[in-house]
Amino acid sequence: MADLLGLIWAGVISGCLYALGAIGIVLIYKSSNVVNFAHGNLAGLAAFLVFGFTAGILGNLAWGAALMITLAIMAAVMAVSYLVIAPLVFKSDLTSTIATLGIGLIAQGMTQLVFGSNVVSLDLPLPHWKMQVGAMRITSYDMAVLVVTAASVGLLYLLIERTRVGIAFRAVSANPFASRVCGLSLRRIHLFSFVVAGLLGLVAALLIVPTTFLSSTSVASFMLQAFAAAVVGGFSSLAGAVVGGVFIGVLMNLLSFYVAAEFTNTYLLLVILVTLNVFPKGVLTRRGGSRV
Repeated sequence: MADLLGLIWAGVISGCLYALGAIGIVLIYKSSNVVNFAHGNLAGLAAFLVFGFTAGILGNLAWGAALMITLAIMAAVMAVSYLVIAPLVFKSDLTSTIATLGIGLIAQGMTQLVFGSNVVSLDLPLPHWKMQVGAMRITSYDMAVLVVTAASVGLLYLLIERTRVGIAFRAVSANPFASRVCGLSLRRIHLFSFVVAGLLGLVAALLIVPTTFLSSTSVASFMLQAFAAAVVGGFSSLAGAVVGGVFIGVLMNLLSFYVAAEFTNTYLLLVILVTLNVFPKGVLTRRGGSRV
């Protein structure tokens, strides 16, 4: 039982990271029907930019300044990424989705060109403390993940529910044709979703790196779990992305501990296959019967 509680707690923390990545994927899909396979590589590039600005490669800035500059750069990168595939979005969902693979490869190539292919470390500026609550070992990193995830989800909720651009996003997600007839600009909403997804990807990448290492492929590999979370929760549900993220985090921890850790990708593929067969629109969509 002690091991189980500790594994569940660690899974919830990992699940929060998967949820942040999944929300970015779902945001883009809800507005444009494009599955953004470049999400992981773009998030990895963002993490490397923070590393470059703080490690002396691109500058020697304070962590906060490096983060602000990287946020601005990623907003521009995501805007350019959308402009590249924008002509394809209205022609074919499949073609535009395939185009994101090319964008991801370009982002990975740029990362290797500027920063090389070596493995580096990037730590968060967090105090070092930990506490034991029963079988759960809680650290400052765990609390940072929970706080940042809650804040990100809360701000996104306010943005979508309380602002004009958020209302327009919900309208486009529900009925693109009617939204266009009513005068809404689909391109602006697509651009909005790409930029917000990119910023969430940066946040997720920065939280991911302290648990592993930073390389040109590490964040993209991690985003496979985020993709699985989006499948479980449903590509049409932002709330489902959060639930799916936590579910994947806990499930992967339990399977890795009680079965075998080397088959993580196999577990993920099995979860995706089972979900697509049993709950093709996601668990929450199937149960609730409505879009979230």
